[in-house]
Amino acid sequence: MEPEVDRIARPWGDRTPYGRGEAWPVRVDSHLAPGVPAAAVERWVPAASLLHSNGDAMDVAVAGGRIVGVRGRPGDRVNRGRLGPKDLFGWQANHAGDRLTTPLVREDGRLVACDWDTAMDRIAARTRELLDERGPGSIGFHTTGQLFLEEYYTLTVIARAGIGTHHLDGNTRLCTATAAEALKETFGCDGQPASYTDVDHADVIALFGHNMAETQPVLWMRVLDRLEGRDPPRLVCVDPRPTPVAHRAAVHLAPRAGTNVALLDALLHEIIRTDRVDHDFVAAHTVGFEELAERVADCTPAWAARICDVPARTITEAAEIVGGAERLLSTVLQGVYQSHQATAAACQVNNLQLIRGMLGRPGCGVLQMNGQPSAENTRECGADGDLPGFRNWENDDHVADLAKVWNVEPSRIPHYAPPTPAMQIFRYAEQGSIRMLWISGTNPAVSLPELGRVRDILGQERLFTVVQDLYLTETARLADVVLPAATWAEKTGTITNSDRTVHLCEKAVEPPGDARPDLDVFLDYARRMDFRDKDGRPLVGWHDAESAFEAWKECSRGRPCDYTGLTYARLRGTTGVQWPCTAEHPDGTERLYTDGISWAAPEVCESYGKDLVTGASVSETEYRALNPGGRAVLKAAAYLPPHEMPDDDYPLQLTTGRTLYHFHTRTKTGRAPQLNAAAPELWAEVSAGEARRLGVGEGDLVEVTSPRGSVRGRLRITGIRDGMVFLPFHYGYWDTPEGDRPGAAGGRAANETTITDWDPVSKQPLFKTGAARLTLVEHADPARGRAPTTTASAPADRDRVPPTEGGPAALATQSLDIPVAPGTPTDTGTASDPGTPAHPGTASAPGTPAHPGTASAPGTPAHPGTAAHPRTSTAPGTSAHPRTAPDPGTPTDTGTASPPGAASNPGFPAPPGVSAEGEGP
Repeated sequence: MEPEVDRIARPWGDRTPYGRGEAWPVRVDSHLAPGVPAAAVERWVPAASLLHSNGDAMDVAVAGGRIVGVRGRPGDRVNRGRLGPKDLFGWQANHAGDRLTTPLVREDGRLVACDWDTAMDRIAARTRELLDERGPGSIGFHTTGQLFLEEYYTLTVIARAGIGTHHLDGNTRLCTATAAEALKETFGCDGQPASYTDVDHADVIALFGHNMAETQPVLWMRVLDRLEGRDPPRLVCVDPRPTPVAHRAAVHLAPRAGTNVALLDALLHEIIRTDRVDHDFVAAHTVGFEELAERVADCTPAWAARICDVPARTITEAAEIVGGAERLLSTVLQGVYQSHQATAAACQVNNLQLIRGMLGRPGCGVLQMNGQPSAENTRECGADGDLPGFRNWENDDHVADLAKVWNVEPSRIPHYAPPTPAMQIFRYAEQGSIRMLWISGTNPAVSLPELGRVRDILGQERLFTVVQDLYLTETARLADVVLPAATWAEKTGTITNSDRTVHLCEKAVEPPGDARPDLDVFLDYARRMDFRDKDGRPLVGWHDAESAFEAWKECSRGRPCDYTGLTYARLRGTTGVQWPCTAEHPDGTERLYTDGISWAAPEVCESYGKDLVTGASVSETEYRALNPGGRAVLKAAAYLPPHEMPDDDYPLQLTTGRTLYHFHTRTKTGRAPQLNAAAPELWAEVSAGEARRLGVGEGDLVEVTSPRGSVRGRLRITGIRDGMVFLPFHYGYWDTPEGDRPGAAGGRAANETTITDWDPVSKQPLFKTGAARLTLVEHADPARGRAPTTTASAPADRDRVPPTEGGPAALATQSLDIPVAPGTPTDTGTASDPGTPAHPGTASAPGTPAHPGTASAPGTPAHPGTAAHPRTSTAPGTSAHPRTAPDPGTPTDTGTASPPGAASNPGFPAPPGVSAEGEGP
């Protein structure tokens, strides 16, 4: 094994092969700032990933009061010491020169600096006005997938029992709403059935719309090590692009966008036709098999081949592999969740597992994956719209139980209708019924579909918008109040990954300037609003991260996501712990449903289900008739064509997605030099056949246009299926002269082009089923294109394109040796109040609650060709509009000094209206 590797050029590092049923070997990855040797690190502070959903455990290196690097934690069950490129390099974004360091309020159309009292008093005053004049339905909250559990729970209590609004959802609606809904539809309740350790035992791994190599690179390292070891698994890959997973797959199915249900119905047809069904398991643990068998009876591979444009023999071959598996693990992500018939398709993957009897045993299960680091926490805590603890909003006993936990009357918790999903929250704001929208840690001015419309909504004078974030994002530029937030490693809290593993992230350094943890912001708001329970006590009775965690534990008691066996002290051990963790299961629970289906009975289920076509709710009476015994439900689905199909004007299918080197709207990864250099600009992918037909070549500047808008980028010719164009969704405008919208060079946010459409069941937007055309702007040298060559965007002709490399700045160490001081540090280096015992990671300023929470690192792109809205920022050289970005004359905070040899983040100019010399506006 090489001691150092360029982790941009070789993202997954070297192999440590292991065989089926064996333990995954340790490999410790580390990266320190130039000139900082390991001996100069003063403290190693425990944390977990904040730039993807895998939950990689790491220790943060601190010297001179600054973060100087990271190291994987070898004893952790999730990563066994490994880190991905975003883990290794993303921490540099904490030191970006344009961090927000003071609150901003809008005065005379401009954002100007102020103190915290001014900003929070303005928010509280507007809240009271709206409650008095219009009621709780006039206030909405749109949060993120990157805060800590303690922050989500606090926000949920405030929104539900304090304000009393239905309108609370996260940007997790864009990425994991379908995962939650599919689990509820099948198992009656959310909660990941399988575990990452199932990779160690499976002989077949089927990945449906899951580019694991780029979205969860450390989990892909685990798969790669199995592939190089004894008795390797066979992979089945469903993806229209030639992903690294596809290259290693025994079978690669590349269907037309929007046809997942047809493909899955054909796989189910073949499993049933060849009698690869575990009839005993189906009879004991499921309902609905007869209806499923009848629904797919005519769904032959030949039938699906005509719809999906995939060879029938390849579908048959995939069914043979899945049907012959001894231990089958299936994974699902955005290729299903953000496509047509999302929930219906995800449920069919569940059906494959169930009819094969592949559940609750090592190597057998389904991972309905998450896209964001703490998306699981939004669902557990109710910040995604559901009730906390996976309670059923239609079950009066569940509502009464939650009311008891919060010590309020049940009537105070809104449950007269379904919770409001994010897209509907923005629709209500557009219509004027929502007049205040509090956006925390996300960037809808880039991440939502049809961005021209989103900018118009956020720019309304009648909408009072609060944005809580790390940077002056595209969304923050349109706000009335901007609150500077602390982020990962600047606060303490817990985070739960895709396979239910809970990690504690400790505070390592102070946030810049006056930035505050999100928890402190929410607690301050609750105090100013003076929310009370029914006995007159403060509704929010906790004061810091650990006390918030203890409050959450009581809310989770006896629920599927039971945390009562966990404490901060326990989480300071060598590894994260999977929930449920109770007195009866003190070491956590590796996989669910080892002894039958636990939470599907009508009395305990989180949901009675929905119609997979219309999204209409199934009544309690209907559910009791269908599933009185609380078994898993095999929900059948018929294929329906997508709503928007290619035509003469827009002949290509449009799909969007991630790249390995960026996260959401690049607010963090775009400020990490190695990551940004690996994928610095928008590109568009088409096949060689499409390129010939269109008369375009590698590196040409092209324009992609849909009925909603257009973007410009360099062309990359890949092995993507014919008839499709792919755009990465990460690119917005914060680092352009315009700051928040397209300029003269055209749009670069993919969501300028995407359609406002969503799955009827999960209400998740469909970013992967639109129509577009591609036209030439100008020919160029093939080397002009800078899309990554290491990923699914690899060029069809590698000889014409320079390889993606990081050079010396991207070197990271990798070692089979466990560090002398492994990842359980007890000194986090934070000060304690006089007379108070030192508490690792949670330092409190005197009289101020210390708490975690993770602001920001949002979602997706923005929209060209729209006129500037009254609420806009001013590009350099243009006259100030009535509503513009901060006054350049506002105070700045230059932050803390760098330790010897640790350079601050170079090469990233401050956005328009922000001083380039300070750390904030």
